[in-house]
Amino acid sequence: DVSLFPNNGEEVHHAPVPPCDNDMWHTVSVKSDSLVGGLIGRKQIEVNSYHHQMVGMLPCELIPVAWSLDGAVEAVESTVRPIIGVQWHPERMLQNGNAQCRPLFDWLVQQSDLYSRARSFHKTHIVLDSHCDTPMLFQTGTQFAERGTDALVTLDGMRAGYVDASFMVAYIPQKYRSEQSLNDAVKMADHILDLIEEQVMLNRDCVVSASSPTQIAVAKQTGKKIVVRGIENGYAIAKDLSLLEHFKSRGVTYITLCHNGDNDICDSAKGNNEHGGLSSFGRQVVAEMNRLGLMIDLSHAGEKSFWDVLECSSAPVFCSHSSCRSLCDHARNLSDVQIRSLAQKGGVIQICMYGGFLENDETEANVHSAVKHIMHAVRVAGIDHVGIGTDMDGGGGVPGLDNISAAVNLTRLLMEQGLSTADLEKIWGGNLLSFWNRVISCAEQCNGL
Repeated sequence: DVSLFPNNGEEVHHAPVPPCDNDMWHTVSVKSDSLVGGLIGRKQIEVNSYHHQMVGMLPCELIPVAWSLDGAVEAVESTVRPIIGVQWHPERMLQNGNAQCRPLFDWLVQQSDLYSRARSFHKTHIVLDSHCDTPMLFQTGTQFAERGTDALVTLDGMRAGYVDASFMVAYIPQKYRSEQSLNDAVKMADHILDLIEEQVMLNRDCVVSASSPTQIAVAKQTGKKIVVRGIENGYAIAKDLSLLEHFKSRGVTYITLCHNGDNDICDSAKGNNEHGGLSSFGRQVVAEMNRLGLMIDLSHAGEKSFWDVLECSSAPVFCSHSSCRSLCDHARNLSDVQIRSLAQKGGVIQICMYGGFLENDETEANVHSAVKHIMHAVRVAGIDHVGIGTDMDGGGGVPGLDNISAAVNLTRLLMEQGLSTADLEKIWGGNLLSFWNRVISCAEQCNGL
């Protein structure tokens, strides 16, 4: 907002000659409720800066928090990352016995230590994201290892964010349910799975596929990045139960029963309540997925569908990318009763990073909103039933967690909430892997193994 800067970027001279290091040349007013203001502990401070230029515009994540008398911006900070910047020279002030700015250095050291601990956690524990839609971009030629693309989940991004595994889904938009449309949906699912496999093969020296918790654990030890396959929208199986086994043979690990619209399996949160919940065909789908050990994903399902599946499934179920309705009143989110019941059945809720599911006013959503949802879900479900499913490249991604490379920033904030290493291990993947093993165990019992 250029209106914040009355001199519009023109040169501003605060003194006729450069000052000595220990001279205080002018007064700076500090926003009292800002981070910088809280650290300095005063509304005004004498500083030793001398300017020929001033800040004219700021990146969207930075806000001005201190000004000189002529309107020059003297300090900025980030709303979502551990960043502060001041225009004066606090190191010189400290060297000359003025300790007013010492808290700035103390804070930076503390944040550096916190980041170091967060990064160390990511290096030594399995970190996974249970839902991304990046394969949609593979359809338009985007390459997983390509730099400079619009993709939020890339090979470089996973490396920078120290994220081990990404559940990449074949997203199938809900369309008509004529015989031709259903056949097209099946073909589309197979095509996208082909594209995912192709990207893994192109990067096989550093990327592997996994279709079980054991394979993920083994791959973590090799240092390779891991791609796990899923399907978003049971529309992909048309009306053919045998396709569930077909897709499992292709490495699919979970299927989101529906998307934005009712299908032949169940009613959607954004549907017309066609079946009054789970259809009779849908009950067969649930039973067959239980038998095959395919995870059942209830993100996007209508509430009646949710309760029907919870009642008839012999295995626990999960929501791969949903958030908390008590914090953001959206039909896609789960009520506290749903979250608690999901946990009691042995399932997990994977908190989504889509702004519209985090804040009622989507423009206000950021990484702090995601932290609130995670902590709320932990209080409701317990620490053993909460995880993270970003929905990146499908609308997910918020300031402070705008692509997968920023995953360590989320961990840093969760550490500030007091979560232990054991807690973080559960949230960043342990809970989902335990849930997955329970699904596999139920399938083995179902098949008499």
